[in-house]
Amino acid sequence: MTDLTENEGIRLMQTVFVVERVLRELLAPEKINLSRFGNMVPHLHWHIIPRFADDPHFPNPVFGARQRDGARPLPAGFVRSMRQQLSGLLEKNP
Repeated sequence: MTDLTENEGIRLMQTVFVVERVLRELLAPEKINLSRFGNMVPHLHWHIIPRFADDPHFPNPVFGARQRDGARPLPAGFVRSMRQQLSGLLEKNP
């Protein structure tokens, strides 16, 4: 993050918050975990992870051991809805 210019950092965080907001609207999770990494190869990426009380890892981190089997299916039209909402929102936040 500190390799980014101030404007790049602001733009990145605006994007992370937009994605989080859209995931909250579409999935209604109990919470969202935000995590950033860039260990071995110089790069930066974010994990924006909706969490539910019945998700396979809850209450542990999603990177830890599973607590139960199963997975929550995505709602019908989820990918289309994400694309539509993100394209509109991200265009508004240049």
